[in-house]
Amino acid sequence: MSSLPHFESELRPHFAAAHHLARWLTRSAADAEDALQEAVLRAFRSFDRHRPVNPRAWLLRIVRNCCYDLRERNEREPSAAPVDEEATYAEASAEIVGFPAETPEARLLRMADGQALEAALHDLLPEFREVFLLREVEGLSYKEIAEVASVPIGTVMSRLSRARTQLRASLGGRRKETA
Repeated sequence: MSSLPHFESELRPHFAAAHHLARWLTRSAADAEDALQEAVLRAFRSFDRHRPVNPRAWLLRIVRNCCYDLRERNEREPSAAPVDEEATYAEASAEIVGFPAETPEARLLRMADGQALEAALHDLLPEFREVFLLREVEGLSYKEIAEVASVPIGTVMSRLSRARTQLRASLGGRRKETA
């Protein structure tokens, strides 16, 4: 049996990062919730056996594995449920209260930039997207990303470089299209 207080104190601070990773890897709010729930359950069951040195990287690795397991299951067993294409990641985030109201034009520009970035991120191969998000959004070190993704640090650096190059090309192309 796992000791719940230790489990919560070590892993709860990383649940938001785990949810973000699951959301980006699954591309669906419902699938992200399922993967995160499965990951937390797996982590809870094995917490006392593993007592991770780096709880954040350990939890994110479990989340990553659950997301890939879910994707494989979904590919083997296509469901009739509609894909959550229209629910954007930005919509899932809470609005920050206290910022001055922006003009409709500024809001449209911000939304267009956010949608372009989201589309460009979704166009990346999953292994590039996960490395980019773990580094740029979650702030993990190369070593932590290597641990999460079970790849050498050189592979992390290569994937991150390729992700950045593809994002620049994609976002540059989108800007030219709108100009």
